[in-house]
Formats: sequence, structure tokens, C-alpha cells
Amino acid sequence: MFKLSLIFFYLINGIFSQDNDEMKKINEGLSKLKYQSGKVTIGDKLATITIPDKFKFLGKEDTRFVLEKVWNNPPNDGNLGLLMLKNEDPLNSTFSYAVTFSYSDEGYIKDDDAKEINYDDLLKEMKSDMNEANEYRKKEGYGSLELIGWASKPFYDEKNKKLHWAKEIKFDGTEVNTLNYNIRILGRKGVLVLNIISDIDKLEIVKKDIDLILASTDFNDGNKYADFNPSLDKVAAYGIGGLIAGKVLAKAGLLAILLKFWKFIALGAVAAFAFLKKFFTKKTD
Repeated sequence: MFKLSLIFFYLINGIFSQDNDEMKKINEGLSKLKYQSGKVTIGDKLATITIPDKFKFLGKEDTRFVLEKVWNNPPNDGNLGLLMLKNEDPLNSTFSYAVTFSYSDEGYIKDDDAKEINYDDLLKEMKSDMNEANEYRKKEGYGSLELIGWASKPFYDEKNKKLHWAKEIKFDGTEVNTLNYNIRILGRKGVLVLNIISDIDKLEIVKKDIDLILASTDFNDGNKYADFNPSLDKVAAYGIGGLIAGKVLAKAGLLAILLKFWKFIALGAVAAFAFLKKFFTKKTD
């Protein structure tokens, strides 16, 4: 919709309060990013990602630079990596999507409820939770959110212990809804958290790549779901339903999780001026 240079975009929206020296540091940092291919290990030998040919990968420190310095997210030491399309870069105004990797050691998640979940009922519960969270958001001076529905209904691959689903979310004051695509890989002591956030109109692009992304990542031996030892390992207090509903993120809260990725969303929806101005600018009155 808008064909603006990124610098001009920053200036007219007041998104960043960076001076020329800061922009110079960012550009220098971008030039030093070490994009990886082939096989990479994340965490303390936790899991291995086999980077698909059409993607490139950033390690933990480079990911932190992009998320915090370039996309202006709050500091977060939990991100383990960032996967993006090979022909895109973090300052590309047509940036489509990227995948963040993190890990939650909440315990072994039993999957025996997977076949019994009514996803329509679960969606109603999640909508109710979001409405409740909106009351808190308003008190904090942020716009409301609406969970429109499933962009892609949850699917659990019982054999490979991989779960994925997508939500369509409307931010107050926006014309283009947000796509929140979630992947969870179950392991011995916790779950790998892969998040894809972009515009809803990128759904088909993501869907075409989702099998590649799913197949790319697995826990290493000793951390796999099958390595669970009931005598040593703790069991999570929720199952597949709770994982989809966001129980794994409950400690941080819905507000924090969504705000964590706000700049990521912004670069995926560079035309959404109202979104940036109305939702991400905290009220001061």
C-alpha cells in the first residue's frame, strides 16, 4: 500500500527515537550478522535445526540484536534463534515473516488428551480469556485485541510429537489482521516454541513452507519425548489443550507475549500506520 523508504517511515511515525549514530550502529551490526545454513544446534545441545535451502538462520546473539536493536523488542534472553527467508533481510519493507525459536522447560507434556479436544469449544474459551485480558490492556493504556478465530485449526502429529495451529488476531485500529502461527515440539523436559507472526494475508505463503519448517527441527538424543524418565522428570500440569490455550505462556501473560513481538509484526505489516500509531504508542494522558 505504501512505498516508503524505511528511514522516512521511521521519521513520520516516530517509531524510533534513534539519532544518526544509532542508525549507523544498527547498519554496522546488520553488516556483521552471521547467517547460517546446514545443521545448527540450539540451546545446550538441546535440539538441531537442519536449515531448509530457501531459509537462512541467525544464532542467539544475532537474533537478540535483530529483535531488540533493529525491531525494537524488549530485552529477552530466551530467544535461541531466528529463521527467515534467504532472499529477505530484517530491514526489507516487504518482509514477509520469520520464525523465532525458544524453549520452555515446563516439563513433560502428556498428549493423551489430543484426540478428545473440541477445538471449537477451546476457541470460545480462548476468546473469553482474551476479552478478560483486554480489560488489563486498557488499564495499561494499550488498544484491545480480538481473536477472530482459527486461521488454521490445531493439528497434532502424534508420531513426531509436533503440534501446530494458527490464529487470526485483530488489533484495535488496524485494517489488516495479524497472523499468529504457532508450532510446538514436545520433548522430554519441555517444549520447543516456534512462533511465526505476520499479516493474515501471508497465511498461504506460510502454509506452503510449514512442512519444511516442521521437518527442520528435532530434539537431540537425550532430550526427545521418548527419553522421558518418570522417575527423574517432572510432568507439566497441562496437556495439549492447555498448550494451545497458552498455559505455557501464562506466567508472562498475554500482554507481555504480544508486546514482545510488536516490532516484528510492524515490519510484517509496514503499511499499517494506524496499527503502529494507535496500538503501539502508549497513552500518556
